[in-house]
Amino acid sequence: MKLKFHSRIYLGIFFPLLLLGVVNFFVVTMIMKDALLEENRNRGISIGINLAARVTEPILAMDFFRMKALVDKTIGLSDDIYYTFVLDAKGEPLVHTFQDGFPVDLQAVNVVSDNQDYNIRVLDTGSKLIYDYAIPVIIDNDLLGTVRLGLLRTKVQEAINRVMLSAFLSTGLVILFAGFVGTLLARPITGRIKILHESSEQAMGGKLDSQTAPVLRKNCWEIMDCGKHDCPAYGNVNHRCWYIAGTLCPDCVEGEYALKISSCKNCQVYYKCSGDEIQSLAESFDSMILKLKTQLSEIQDAERTLREQGHLRRTILDATPDFVSLQNRQSVYMAVNKAFRQIVGRQNVDVIGKTDFNIFPKYLAEKNLRENLNIIKTGRALEKQEEVQTAVGKKWFHVVKIPVHNPDGGIAGILWSGRDITELKQIQTRLVEFQKMESIGQLAAGVAHEINTPLGIIMGYAQLLLEEVPEGGEAYDGLKTIERQSKICRRIVADLLSFSRHTESTESTTTSLDVNQSIEEVVSIVEHTYKLDRVEIERDYYPNLPAFKGDKEKIRQVFVNLLNNAFYAIGTDGTIRIKTSFDNKNDEIIISVADTGIGIPPEKIDRIFDPFYTTKPVGKGTGLGLSITFSILQEHGGRIEVESPPSSAWDIEGKDAKGTVFIIHLPFSKDREIKEEIIDGQNISIR
Repeated sequence: MKLKFHSRIYLGIFFPLLLLGVVNFFVVTMIMKDALLEENRNRGISIGINLAARVTEPILAMDFFRMKALVDKTIGLSDDIYYTFVLDAKGEPLVHTFQDGFPVDLQAVNVVSDNQDYNIRVLDTGSKLIYDYAIPVIIDNDLLGTVRLGLLRTKVQEAINRVMLSAFLSTGLVILFAGFVGTLLARPITGRIKILHESSEQAMGGKLDSQTAPVLRKNCWEIMDCGKHDCPAYGNVNHRCWYIAGTLCPDCVEGEYALKISSCKNCQVYYKCSGDEIQSLAESFDSMILKLKTQLSEIQDAERTLREQGHLRRTILDATPDFVSLQNRQSVYMAVNKAFRQIVGRQNVDVIGKTDFNIFPKYLAEKNLRENLNIIKTGRALEKQEEVQTAVGKKWFHVVKIPVHNPDGGIAGILWSGRDITELKQIQTRLVEFQKMESIGQLAAGVAHEINTPLGIIMGYAQLLLEEVPEGGEAYDGLKTIERQSKICRRIVADLLSFSRHTESTESTTTSLDVNQSIEEVVSIVEHTYKLDRVEIERDYYPNLPAFKGDKEKIRQVFVNLLNNAFYAIGTDGTIRIKTSFDNKNDEIIISVADTGIGIPPEKIDRIFDPFYTTKPVGKGTGLGLSITFSILQEHGGRIEVESPPSSAWDIEGKDAKGTVFIIHLPFSKDREIKEEIIDGQNISIR
């Protein structure tokens, strides 16, 4: 467990003092000990040398009484002199101070040579430590004997002990006093730091009203006596004026703390109210908490606004009947609305973060991926109509895909929206059927009026004549030919009536069809009628034209509408030319229907595909033919163009004076091989 800050401060004060005291204690005691021992050594040497000088004469005179008196007098000088004795030149004792006889062991334990002034040895008797001094007695370089002196260490040790005790007590008192003073100095610091710590914990807990800095005795408005009640610092006892922006003092610089502090340092308020580093830290902390509280309030207001805007945006998106989704460059769904979730039959969590391959069938997911790749590559939006299998059945949608750009201009994703036009498609289908019935009815009425009556008369007379003309003759064979050709005409009329029958099914049936064959089926029906008004149909079919996938009946309706319009524009005596070709570059089947009619005025050509707009007189047309044609081609992924008068490429008469040409582009359907495209470093397989 780590120590708290105040504990570390106390340890930081006491431990160095204790260490210093211990070091000082040992140093002082060692110095004093050495000094006392040195003094005791010098004292023993001095006593020994003095005794050696005084016993010189008695040794020469061999005056034992006098020598005895000298050693007795010497041992009486101090109670720490344990023994004294004199040895002759041979080391034999002359006199001594021992009461129980001379200890022979002492005789040779400390020997001094004649070239030494003295020799000292420490003797341990087991119970005492004795400093043994040996001082030679010399006259004219002749050794007369040796003086031995034994000093007990007891007195010296007592002095050393007294010194150590004094040093210990003085060091302890100094440490205690210094620790007490340090504690008095550290306690305010640790107390203010504790307040800072508690305030920071309260701030982390969400309480941003704590006061850390001490309350001032006099505040800035009292010191300056300004009376400016509208100043943001006026009455604010919790924050210093140099931390507050927008103060009204004439010497204050506008702006936040970083801009105004340099000028505030010259103000008497700052001089009187500013404190030490910890007070400045507390004041900065209070200012930071105030700013944090203000910014937090602003962030909360912004978050509230964003939530309201997000809720409003989601409400709008979910309220719209159109489906809307946003995909990134990897076709991962980032956002979808309620209509999209209903179409795919999934919840929001089952769509966000997923791709089309997690939501749609494989063929549809691959198609969507190809479209997204093309939009990212070209930057062009995609608009189309398509039938989709949804969770509630098949539906038609008008789909728009547009690229979404990021701030640097790159494409960040794709916005995919679509509107349910199933009901509109059903209406269009009924209109197609209505237009078909109107066109076929007109053709049937014309055929019935122009063919059936004379055909009946021809067949009737031919059959009457066959009864009167004998078989085998030339006349009989001719009449048989007339009868046979009349029956062929009757079959053509029957085919026309069969084609005009209305079907109750309004659903599209997609099959693989031969465009040339579909055109020829329509031409075979109308060609005879057109020839009655001397309108010829020329064919220029591209051989081995690729198959096209579509609704056969609707495609035939397109050709019926275009041929009827061309026939009406010609009236009599003219030509209609039908040409098919294949564009390898764009994989498109191209069909052109050109006529030598009256043409379309420039001011009307932009409106010919509008519903119910017609250039025919009242009762001659509904204005739905070209509108339905346009819708059918758009439904099949194709498009139609018009030129009036035709350009030289489509001129069938060698002149540009009149006529119109409609050009149809149908996409070529085929199975594509798998190939890879790389988006943002990821390999994505598409078909």
